[in-house]
Amino acid sequence: MTKILYVEDNDDNVFMLTHRLKKHGYEVVVAGDGEQGVALANEEQPALILMDLSLPVLDGWQATRKLKSESATQSIPVIALSAHAMPGDAEKALAAGCDDYDTKPVDIKRLLTKISALLPTEAGE
Repeated sequence: MTKILYVEDNDDNVFMLTHRLKKHGYEVVVAGDGEQGVALANEEQPALILMDLSLPVLDGWQATRKLKSESATQSIPVIALSAHAMPGDAEKALAAGCDDYDTKPVDIKRLLTKISALLPTEAGE
């Protein structure tokens, strides 16, 4: 089962998206702030990270920069998620090292397409 780390501090968002991702066959590990997200990424080595940008302790931009600067986590794809999409946020997230950007509320079909595009394909596919 493919493991996704979801870094999000809003319990309603965690409940909704975790349930939907599990329904689509993903294992989901949750971190409630950016610092915990960095620690869990190192510990769990997920296939992909969904990173909220507005987080306590370390925000999503800081957490992503840290992940992309560490050899153990730099190759893990990160999709930034933001409810407060402002002009320039997508560019700022990509500049911080995110591999893609999406807005909340999440369009699950669009997000699943982005996840599939970033996940490593199995050998022989």
